[in-house]
Amino acid sequence: MPITFRCAIKPTPSISLEQETVDFSSGENKNFVIKGRHDPAIIHRARVVVDSAAAIVLCDILAMRYGTDWLR
Repeated sequence: MPITFRCAIKPTPSISLEQETVDFSSGENKNFVIKGRHDPAIIHRARVVVDSAAAIVLCDILAMRYGTDWLR
């Protein structure tokens, strides 16, 4: 039987666009830009993590069902 599951991934926390914010200490409106590495599409790395997590869970289920003696 096919195994179907859903996965949710949070958006990238930083973007390279200038953003508006409020400085809480002074109460003033300010603009800021985050510098450094930005990944607009993390799906390429997230897919590998989801595949690996699914493989670990399947191996764990098989080990619970049949034991670990048959895993060589």
